[in-house]
Amino acid sequence: MINYKDYAMQEHSGVLDLERGQLGDIRPLYWQTDTSVSNKSWGYIKDDTFKSPEFVVHQLIDIVSKNGNLLNIGPRSDGTIPDEVQQVLLDVGAWSNVNGEAIYGTRPWSIAEGKTLDGTPVRFTAKNGTLFAIVLSEATPGSRGIAGLRLSERATVHLLGNDEPLVWTGTESGFAYTLPESLPECVAYSLKIAPSPDRD
Repeated sequence: MINYKDYAMQEHSGVLDLERGQLGDIRPLYWQTDTSVSNKSWGYIKDDTFKSPEFVVHQLIDIVSKNGNLLNIGPRSDGTIPDEVQQVLLDVGAWSNVNGEAIYGTRPWSIAEGKTLDGTPVRFTAKNGTLFAIVLSEATPGSRGIAGLRLSERATVHLLGNDEPLVWTGTESGFAYTLPESLPECVAYSLKIAPSPDRD
């Protein structure tokens, strides 16, 4: 794969690379962000500090919803990965084990960004006629909702990591759903909505 920055190459000639950056909206062509789990360096340095798993997961979700990829860690010179970085990767992997269906093999939906009815950020991905709404917060039991989505009467809504479909109802500004008492621990939760709904 050939990467380029800024306007160094014509579109379709390579993959646009945004070093430690993100886009504000969907780009039709693939792009990527190369960043680091480290806050201070691309590679290993002593006394480094690191991004939290929550930060990395939220960044990953945002980038994928806008047709991008996220990569890069900084190993030591002997190839070993610092314990702190390993832990971040393990935590991101644990999140992916539950929510990976909303990330891997998906494409951008008609919009990337939305909000819950109480203003929490949401990102959207899509795959095979199914919409994934990924809420950038921990799941807590009770009534929640997403603004701007109109579901068909035959739509089903599932919480990834939970087998039972959620109870949902349409509202004037979107749709409301009820999260159960038993929930996976995660820094963002994903709703699987089929068939993919219209939006306002």
